[in-house]
Amino acid sequence: MYSQVEHPAGGYKKLFETVEELSSPVTAHVTGRIPTWLRGSLLRCGPGLFEVGAEAFYHLFDGQALLHKFDFKDGHVTYHRRFVRTDAYVRAMTEKRIVITEFGTYAYPDPCKNIFSRFFSYFRGVEVTDNALVNIYPVGEDYYACTETNFITKINPETLETIKQVDLCKYVSVNGATAHPHVENDGTVYNIGNCFGKNFALAYNIIRIPPLQADKEDPMNRSEVVVQFPCSDRFKPSYVHSFGLTSNYIVFVETPVKINLLKFLSSWSLWGANYMDCFESNETMGVWLHVAEKKKGRLLNIKYRTSAFNLFHHINTYEDNGFLIVDLCTWKGFEFVYNYLYLANLRANWDEVKQQAEKAPQPEARRYVLPLTIDKADTGKNLVTLPYTTATATLRSDETIWLEPEVIFSGPRHAFEFPQINYKKYGGKPYTYTYGLGLNHFVPDRLCKLNVKTKETWVWQELDSYPSEPIFVSHPDALEEDDGVVLSVVVSPGAGPKPAYLLVLNARDMSEVARAEVEVNIPVTFHGLFKRV
Repeated sequence: MYSQVEHPAGGYKKLFETVEELSSPVTAHVTGRIPTWLRGSLLRCGPGLFEVGAEAFYHLFDGQALLHKFDFKDGHVTYHRRFVRTDAYVRAMTEKRIVITEFGTYAYPDPCKNIFSRFFSYFRGVEVTDNALVNIYPVGEDYYACTETNFITKINPETLETIKQVDLCKYVSVNGATAHPHVENDGTVYNIGNCFGKNFALAYNIIRIPPLQADKEDPMNRSEVVVQFPCSDRFKPSYVHSFGLTSNYIVFVETPVKINLLKFLSSWSLWGANYMDCFESNETMGVWLHVAEKKKGRLLNIKYRTSAFNLFHHINTYEDNGFLIVDLCTWKGFEFVYNYLYLANLRANWDEVKQQAEKAPQPEARRYVLPLTIDKADTGKNLVTLPYTTATATLRSDETIWLEPEVIFSGPRHAFEFPQINYKKYGGKPYTYTYGLGLNHFVPDRLCKLNVKTKETWVWQELDSYPSEPIFVSHPDALEEDDGVVLSVVVSPGAGPKPAYLLVLNARDMSEVARAEVEVNIPVTFHGLFKRV
C-alpha cells in the first residue's frame, strides 16, 4: 500500500505557504457528480499565516489558525475561509510582529518598550497561546476551534466568524485539553488534560461535558472530572494527544515523551524559550497503559506495559469477551516525532526530506489487546485468547502485564496516520475499516483504506497531489460500514490549472466520485468534521 512515488519537484512546499482569507465564499468547479444526499459543510482547521511581517514561525504547529469550509448543496460546492480571531492573531496583526510564543517559535518582547518594562513582562506568568489551529468539535449547539492549551475558541460554523475565547480552566480542573475529544451520539463530550493532583503531584483528568439540556444552559457550566489517571513521574507529565473510549471503559496511553514542568514554568523568564524546548524523553519507562471504568469513574488496578513509542492518534478501541482492543498509529521509540516537524525540514528539497525522515522514529499501525481480568495463577502465560489476533499480553512475576502488538500496517518510512472511521456507528465498537492519510517520509501523498481484520488496503494517489485527513461521511440509508464517501482537501501544484480541490471518493473502493476545484491555494489542514444539514 505504501507509495513508491518520488517528489523531486517539491510541490509539497505549497502546503506551508501563507494565504489570504476570503471575503465571501467562492464557487468551486465540479467535475464528476457530487452525490445529492451529501448536504452540509466540511469544516477544517490548520495554519494559514506562516510569518508576521519579517518574523517567521518555525514549527508546523505555529502558523496562525485558518478555518476552512466546503459547503455541499444539490451537487454544488462553495469554498470559504477565515482566520480565527484569537488573541495571538489579533495582537500579531495589530503590532505587526509575533506577540505570543507558539509551539516552536519564541515571541520576543516589544523592542519599543524600555528594558525595565521588558524585564517585568517576563514575570507576569506564562502567556499561553490560544492559536486554535488543530481541530473543531461541537459542544451542545456550539462549535469550538481548538489547539491543546486551556483556551478554545467559539466560532460560527456558517459564517466562520470568531465569537469568543473560552478558558477551560474556569469550568474544570485541567491545565489544557487535547484536540481529540470523543463526542458521543447523544452529544456528550469526553476529553483528557493534565492537572495538578493531590500534594501538587501531576495527574491526568478525564472531563465530561454533558449534552444540551432542556433549560438550554451552556453545557460547559455542567462539565466535571469523571476520573483521574495517575502520572508515572510526579513532575513530568507525558504529552497527550488523544485517548480511547468504549461504552464501558476509558483507555489512556502514557508515552515516554515528557513535559519538563519546571522548565516549562521557568522558560517564559528565559530568553528565547518555547514549548518545544520543554519536551524531553524518558528513555527507560517504555509505555504505560491505564484503564478506567467509564460509568463508575474507577481505575483498574492493572499495570499494562510495553516498549517505547510516540502516539498521536487512536484509530478505535472496543471491548470483546473480557478484552479491550486498542488500535493505534504509533511511532517507534522514545524520541519526539515533533522534532522533525520544523518548517525548515518540511520545506526542504526531496532528498533532504528523505534523509531527515530516515533518522526519525518509524511509523507503524498496531493493535494492542488488554485483558480485563487477571488471575495470578497465569503468571508467565499469554492471557489473550481471542482467535483473530496475534497480539499478546503476558503476566509477569511483578504483576505487570507485558503487551506485544499485532502490526496492522507497516511500511518503511510510510505512515498510516490521521485515522478516521465510521465513528457515529462504530466508534468504541467492533469495526472493520479505517481510512488514513498516507505520509511518505512525512509528506502526505495518498489516501488509504485499511481492513483491520484482513490487512487489505485500497489507495487513492495522484502525481504531485497532496491530500489531507480523509473524513468519512456515511450514506443516510447505509446498511454497510463503508457505505458512504471520503472527503479530503488536496493541494495539486503540478497537476493542472487549479491549485487545490476537494476530493470525493467512494468509501468502498477509494475510486473518485467527483472533485470540486478552486482557484486558490489551500495550505495544510490537520483535522475537522462534516456537519450535516
